Amino acid sequence: MQDFLTIGQITNTHGLRGELKVLPLTDDPKRYNSLKKVFVSSNGSSPKISEFEIEGVKYFKNFVILKFIGLDKFDDAVFLKRSSIMIDRNDAVTPPKDSYFIFDLIGIKVYDEGKTFLGDITDVIQTGSNDCYNVKKEDGTEFFIPAIKTVVIDVDIATKEMIVSLPKGLID
Repeated sequence: MQDFLTIGQITNTHGLRGELKVLPLTDDPKRYNSLKKVFVSSNGSSPKISEFEIEGVKYFKNFVILKFIGLDKFDDAVFLKRSSIMIDRNDAVTPPKDSYFIFDLIGIKVYDEGKTFLGDITDVIQTGSNDCYNVKKEDGTEFFIPAIKTVVIDVDIATKEMIVSLPKGLID
């Protein structure tokens, strides 16, 4: 089975030549320049994934304007509105050292240094200075862990485990 990463959302058509206006869902929208193809997941009761070759990329305000080979008129492209733009995980850029894709962190089991289970990461909040991991405990309560090196000791994406050293009073 193919593993996809969503990197954008088609919000509308752009002009009359089959171009699409895409809201980028990636830290680096210029990444679209290096893509040769993408996958588009159509909306509806039975979503379908189709592969498209990219003919052109432009930027307009906070949007990426994509032109796919074979979509040359407004009517060719309008059916893709509100669809997701995805890439194969193998085509994803490698995150910098000690950085992770958010989707890889969701569901990770969090343990303290004594290997006591604390909960599962359910969300990553991007605050600007550092991310915060929303952790849900077994009893349903939640707490936040700052994603800083003094707190996050180890992250193992393969085993879906994180070891943390929590400051006193963070949970209590």
